[in-house]
Amino acid sequence: MPADKYRPLVEALRAENVSFEDEVQAFEALDLQADLKLTPYAHQQEALDAWKGNQRRGVVVLPTAAGKTYLAQMVMQATPRRTLITVPTLDLMHQWYADLEKAFPGVEVGLLGGGSRDRTPILVATYDSAAIYAEDLGNRYALLICDECHHLPSDFHRSIAEYSITPYRLGLTATPERTDGKHEDLDTLLGPVVYRRTAEELSGTALAPYQIIQLKVQLNEEERDRYETLQQQRNEFLQKSNIWLSSAEGWQRFVQASAKSSAGRRAMLAHREAKNIALGTAGKLTILEKLLDQHHPDRTLIFTNDNATVYKISQDFLIPAITHQTPVKERHNILSKFRSGEYSAIVVSHVLNEGVDVPDARIAVLLSGSGSTREYVQRLGRVLRKGTSGKMALLYEVVAEQTSEEGVSRRRRSQPQSSPSKPNAPKQLTLVPDLKKPTVKSPYKVKKVSEEDRPLAAEDSAPWPEE
Repeated sequence: MPADKYRPLVEALRAENVSFEDEVQAFEALDLQADLKLTPYAHQQEALDAWKGNQRRGVVVLPTAAGKTYLAQMVMQATPRRTLITVPTLDLMHQWYADLEKAFPGVEVGLLGGGSRDRTPILVATYDSAAIYAEDLGNRYALLICDECHHLPSDFHRSIAEYSITPYRLGLTATPERTDGKHEDLDTLLGPVVYRRTAEELSGTALAPYQIIQLKVQLNEEERDRYETLQQQRNEFLQKSNIWLSSAEGWQRFVQASAKSSAGRRAMLAHREAKNIALGTAGKLTILEKLLDQHHPDRTLIFTNDNATVYKISQDFLIPAITHQTPVKERHNILSKFRSGEYSAIVVSHVLNEGVDVPDARIAVLLSGSGSTREYVQRLGRVLRKGTSGKMALLYEVVAEQTSEEGVSRRRRSQPQSSPSKPNAPKQLTLVPDLKKPTVKSPYKVKKVSEEDRPLAAEDSAPWPEE
């Protein structure tokens, strides 16, 4: 019988008053003397109640910065059993480790991943390491918590849940949906979505109020001529080959065709060059210069889709850059100085999208990105921590007008949004809005470019196993 059928089997035997000897489970109750000093927000208590109401199984969907880690600690306090936590990155593993040591000082917390192979009562592991040791971990833990649980349904990582007898399971994510449709497997692996809140619903309470402002820029004449020539070259090939890019299947056919003929290769090269023109138009750097001048000294995160643009902005604006190539010590040093205010802006590509503790910022500038809703939600979440009183978070989305980037923007924003009459609705502007604030001389030297009584989070421990 599969390991993940352990709980329903035991429950069925108990329901029929069948006497049995359990030689499978190797977990025990823990004496968790929690030191949870923060008062839970209403949505955190509601999420805990919803999870407990579903037999302590299920997925909670909350936006970035909404306190998913603290919710997990509340779940652990309410279910004091040996616990395995899985996370996608080493950075996040160490962040969870530090938080759990503070929250539960009387229990040993260990690590699995990055050279550590602990088997402690509370264990934080990367998905990769937990999958590798899934069979060994399977009967050791009663509570499984999967952070960023959209990673779990992959062919490799799903063994963490499938090989485990854990009766209690919690998934945490801001965006459970996967393009391959495997998010539906979360119902079996962890349980159904039991609680869900959006950034809009928590704005002004648990999260900072925010605005999403879309700024459209035009290609200059030279960029426009080249862009249209390249688009025509690509489209002629697609039309002759009867390929339509409105679906994932169409894109796969295009990639296959580009490997079979010189005409296909030229079409793919034209597609990539046209995309690069839209993503990196000089007009975006002009907008960026104005935004940096306008919002200095507010902490600002600048996001792009490629490393080349990151390095160009870093060089032209003298702003620290972080990419996947940045050494760990250097990255930590940059983020530390950004947190202290020594650096008021940093420019990044995809490396801060997930699994990194990013200091509080108020401004995010999205110069380019993919069509991924997950990436968009994660980037917005980087500025949603409440921070100082009166904070209004701003996400500027800079899009090249009359290019394929407009379609990319629509796709990544294809999630529940507020109605146009509400303040968080995206605004489409052609000029940088005049947000009145004192004029502060900007330090950026740029090269000229062509454009909280506290509710109790825990109750009596769960009835599993009977003692």
